[in-house]
Amino acid sequence: MNHVLRLSYQWILLLSSLAQAQMASQPTTLEKAKTTGALNSSYLKPATETIEGGAPEANLKGFHGEIKAILAESCVECHGPDKQKAKFRVDILNPDLINGEDADWWLEIMDVLSNGEMPPEDAPEMADKDREKTIAWLSSEIQLASQVRRSEQGHSSFRRMTRYEYHYALQDLLGLPLNFSEGLPPDPVSEDGFSNSSEMLHMSANQYSTYLELNRKALQRVTVRGERPEVLYWGLSADKITKRKVKNPDPKSAKRPAPTEERIKAGAHYRNLTTGAVTPAKWHFRRAAYAWEPTTTLPEVSEEPEVIAVLPAGERIIFDLGNRLPDAGLLRVRVRASRSSPDPDLVPSLALDFGWQGNNNSKANVRISEEDLVIDALPGQAQFYEWDIPISDIYPRNPVRKLVELGTPKMTNPAEYIQLQNTALSSSADLHFDYVEISSPVYEQWPPASHTRIFIESEHRDDENVYAREVIANFMKRAWRRGVSEGEIERKVAYFTRIRPSCSDFQEAIIEVLATVLSSPRFLYLVQSEATEDRALDDFELATRLSMFLWSSTPDEELLAVAAAGKLSGKDELLRQTRRLLEDSRHERFSQHFVRQWLGLSLLDHLVIAREDYPSFDGALKDALQKEPIAFFGEMLQHNQSVIDFLHADYALVNQRLADHYGLPPVVGNHFRRVPLKLEDRRGGLVTQAGLLAMNSDGKDSHPLKRGVWLLERILNDPPPPAPPAVPEIDLADPEIAKLTLKERIENHRDDPACMSCHAKIDPWGIAFENFDAIGSWRDEIKGVPVDASSRLFNDQELHGVEGLKRFLLEHRQDQFVRAMVHKLTTYGLGRPMAFRDRASIDEIAGQLRKEGDGLKDLIEIIVTSDLFREH
Repeated sequence: MNHVLRLSYQWILLLSSLAQAQMASQPTTLEKAKTTGALNSSYLKPATETIEGGAPEANLKGFHGEIKAILAESCVECHGPDKQKAKFRVDILNPDLINGEDADWWLEIMDVLSNGEMPPEDAPEMADKDREKTIAWLSSEIQLASQVRRSEQGHSSFRRMTRYEYHYALQDLLGLPLNFSEGLPPDPVSEDGFSNSSEMLHMSANQYSTYLELNRKALQRVTVRGERPEVLYWGLSADKITKRKVKNPDPKSAKRPAPTEERIKAGAHYRNLTTGAVTPAKWHFRRAAYAWEPTTTLPEVSEEPEVIAVLPAGERIIFDLGNRLPDAGLLRVRVRASRSSPDPDLVPSLALDFGWQGNNNSKANVRISEEDLVIDALPGQAQFYEWDIPISDIYPRNPVRKLVELGTPKMTNPAEYIQLQNTALSSSADLHFDYVEISSPVYEQWPPASHTRIFIESEHRDDENVYAREVIANFMKRAWRRGVSEGEIERKVAYFTRIRPSCSDFQEAIIEVLATVLSSPRFLYLVQSEATEDRALDDFELATRLSMFLWSSTPDEELLAVAAAGKLSGKDELLRQTRRLLEDSRHERFSQHFVRQWLGLSLLDHLVIAREDYPSFDGALKDALQKEPIAFFGEMLQHNQSVIDFLHADYALVNQRLADHYGLPPVVGNHFRRVPLKLEDRRGGLVTQAGLLAMNSDGKDSHPLKRGVWLLERILNDPPPPAPPAVPEIDLADPEIAKLTLKERIENHRDDPACMSCHAKIDPWGIAFENFDAIGSWRDEIKGVPVDASSRLFNDQELHGVEGLKRFLLEHRQDQFVRAMVHKLTTYGLGRPMAFRDRASIDEIAGQLRKEGDGLKDLIEIIVTSDLFREH
């Protein structure tokens, strides 16, 4: 290494004199705190020094000249020969970070000095100038050692696809949005929370056989045989439904008194537009009494309905389709509908369920629509709304649908149904529809495009050997994401020749060969070989890394073509492709999976709330809480918002249920949209999102310890040390402890010497959230006692509730958060843990981001064009 750039960032944590004067005169607003913190970023004040010559050397002269004496004066009392807090001695650490083995301890010293956590208040104070000198020396040595180790040590992103990457890759490769990953176990999660980490994703022989069988089934599902299947239609008008004669009415219903008109109107019902007569929407499963027979011709649709169906908010209506639904193809459901009111605040939404009930104990009902349809057509101006659902993905199906005749007495009912539900939250947002059309199996063409993607057009279709080679070669290039050699093709053709006699036909043999193509490490693994030294990824490897980062899937044809032309490694083209991928709807996969892993949202999936304490907590709220962080990230990405907005923003992404939970002005509908926030709303950014607060509760009350640990791990990338053995638990049986508030119990627990070291770092962060209960709602008191959310950090900094916590992060910890954000996003993008050798690259990316304004989309572009991303 002839020239080594030594970057020495001055980790200055004190505010400028102007900012100090401003704070002294009046508390800064959170938006002003953003500006103040950004202006004081150490990344905006780089000091560079170029070292000429051969191998770089540690700056031991600088250490022995000044730094050793500073550490001896301020640190050795607690970390020296007489006392070893945290089980280390600073006086015997090797100051050679390049060749020594104490780099991790020096990193710890760097962090606690930078954050003002050390020395503690009861130890000799370190002068500001000494702190700055020590941080400057450490920063320079860490950067240099990181660069040296990166150039000398091997590292690898060699891993198999995750379960979700495999699912998306097959969807995009085979051309159908089916569920291809069913049958695969969940992926293990690394220590830092990521499921796409190279240290976890290996494969056993048993897993290989599982993939082979899944790949074979996937290929069979996307290919077809024989003639185009006949389409079955169910055309159900409201008029037709009200006039039908039910063959086998429910005998129990005859014994019940007729419902009043008011009771009928409260549920799903039909209304005659001429007479005003209302009819309840009935259904029961016995003897398939309400099952409709399909036709093989497309039904005619009346343009002037006499009867409409009325579906109030929260209500459901069932359409029984008997036992004729096929096993494959699309299930298309079309509904001609409108809202009942012209009021723009009363817009209903419609969800689609699939179900069956064989008897009293045998039944199922599942949501098969991914998103609710917003029914925005004005009253009297009904429009068609439509779903296309792959029927082979619907599970469970009625197990006796092919075994029992419809209406057979005393037998399990074989029928299946669809169910429409008005999911609007506004009680007056009724939905009107007059016609429902169900058709299946729907194919836009025959053979379908998924079939012809594999069995391509060719003039050699009649010559099996020649055509087999063409099909196999075409598929291998797309599946293996690179060019393939003649030898690789020849080996697969030879396999085809060997198995062809034992297969029933050409198609079966080809599918068997292609299943082995998909089961190869060249498909399942994302880096083809492990690296022992840095080298640039070739264009095909770079294409795969980019598409897996932003699409969680295989490169598309354009990306592969650019790679084949050798152009992708050029920065301009790489940026162009990155922006193209981010404009494609598939980038939503990135938002979903990165955010879930970064923030640990699986905790929210398994959240159990004490309903007796929180009766308002329902499925609609839990769904909104799960989606809010992802919607917020997506909004920031789309508009290139500053990553500092994750700490605090003056806007939120909410739907109707979430706005109601937060006490915000009403919004309408289940879709998320951006709304402005005021300071008194007490929201903004990630740390005050109710879902993240709720998942770090115990389901009955707040949990400061969980919330503090989560903030340190996920937001600041500064996980606390593991708890020491034999930590005493809080004794709730002690009547004196039972009288204490939660904060007082934690403080009492922290007084135990065995607990102090961990809790002093964790508890203050968690206590700052005490105004939020177990479901993230704001509270001013607990059981009549005012909430005390004030706390004091280890460096004696006071936090006054969540607003004080945000202000402290914005003023003092912006650089730490930006660096944490870079670390997390790069870990995800490369699919491997970041190590000490990567530290210089992480700091370089963070510095460039801070200089360019902290935009989230800019961060992705900086990462993608970095050497770290483009090297093995």
